[in-house]
Amino acid sequence: MTATPIIEVRDLRLGWSRDAVLLESAAFDVREGEIFGILGRSASGKTTLLRVLIGLEEPLAGSIYIRGIGPPRVGAGRPPYGVMFQSGALFGSMTVGQNVALPLQRYTRLSGAAIEAMVRAKLRLVGLEEAMHQLPATLSGGMLKRAAIARAMSLEPALLFLDEPASGLDPVTAAEIDRLIATLARGLGLTVVMVTHELGTVNGIVDRCVLLDRPTKSIIAQGVPAELRASTVPSVGQFFRREPAAT
Repeated sequence: MTATPIIEVRDLRLGWSRDAVLLESAAFDVREGEIFGILGRSASGKTTLLRVLIGLEEPLAGSIYIRGIGPPRVGAGRPPYGVMFQSGALFGSMTVGQNVALPLQRYTRLSGAAIEAMVRAKLRLVGLEEAMHQLPATLSGGMLKRAAIARAMSLEPALLFLDEPASGLDPVTAAEIDRLIATLARGLGLTVVMVTHELGTVNGIVDRCVLLDRPTKSIIAQGVPAELRASTVPSVGQFFRREPAAT
């Protein structure tokens, strides 16, 4: 049985104007409970697509539905998802615990004690409870990613958006972040949408994905990673086999 789509994207056009289009006629579904990858080379529109999905930018055309409702608008109330940005986007003047507490303070009426308990629980999930009172500047790259994931989970959303969660990390730490994401997704029943160009991540934990292509301004492939690796479409196989462009 096919899982219910939690996100439906139809005829989406992304860009800055009619003369500066990144992506044309994009269409795909994200199924409930899966880890879904948005792939592509640099400047193919991956992060722009993510920003449109979470309501930070408007598409030029097309539609996005999350659980049957149009995309939420930033500032329109409690968001139905959590977001981890590529840099982590933690506030440097605040401790890790204070960063994770921010969404709870803004969108709930929980007591200070309840918020502290939830913050500790989220940090425990990502293996970072001992860093609760540290400033972001004292953390390693992997710890920053974990802290950002904890903050994205603070409101207990069923849907997470992650922007390049393993980028900038050494191979061992990247693999640990991948394993953490998979463990959280499977253990908590989360749906995860991630932007990535890390093939280790794609081959290791992604259930399905779309591949964006800058020259054609389109999604040139979508499906299970193993199917895309075996694709006979030159640009698809080139991406998955890490082959240089023909000269």
